[in-house]
Amino acid sequence: MWYYAFKYVLLGPILRVLGRPRIEGLENIPERGPAILASNHLAVMDSFYLPLMVRRRIYFLAKAEYFTGTGVKGAFQRWFFSAVGQIPIDRSGAEAAAGALTAARRQLEAGTLMGMYPEGTRSPDGRLYKGKTGLARVALDTGVPVIPVAMINTEKLNPPGTIIPRPSRIVIKVGEPLDFARYEGMQGNRFIERAVTDEIMYELMQLSGQQYVDIYAASLKNKPTAPAEPAAA
Repeated sequence: MWYYAFKYVLLGPILRVLGRPRIEGLENIPERGPAILASNHLAVMDSFYLPLMVRRRIYFLAKAEYFTGTGVKGAFQRWFFSAVGQIPIDRSGAEAAAGALTAARRQLEAGTLMGMYPEGTRSPDGRLYKGKTGLARVALDTGVPVIPVAMINTEKLNPPGTIIPRPSRIVIKVGEPLDFARYEGMQGNRFIERAVTDEIMYELMQLSGQQYVDIYAASLKNKPTAPAEPAAA
């Protein structure tokens, strides 16, 4: 109930005014049955504008920290992220990745739409980065179609590190479903998983028009900053 209240009454009207969103290719998303929406990831707002423009409910995986805060702020975060369809996952420890993929499989087995970001984190500079193979693993295990989705201009409305949104025209492009049935029975083959992932990233590059970078976004974010040069005497 809260999901639809947010979408149509509370949050939706505000998002529409700020982003004037437009979606292309909506007919590529099935009206029923499971599917993975594989999206590029430019800003936090990606997880709000895509559900806003798609009739069916979409579930996303979210870091568990959003659900474990204390006090009034923590209680509000738990309520808010639960209401908008976020599923908490523990991203720490050796079993974190396996737990996230298990959560995604359960949602798909229940017949839902699952939103996933193959880059694994937001782009630090607006370019499209190398995809991680977890999404491919889930797609091969479940046999569900993968639908590429390009989010455009969300980073302009919600630049990294900002709180107050900046009005921008949001465009969402939905590509045709990708069918990987030809790889049936090849689950667990890392070369196949990489091939599937690269095909998804190629479709996202074509849809979004982003420049592709063949490294993981997380590795760039975690790269230590070089010390500043000492000032000349």
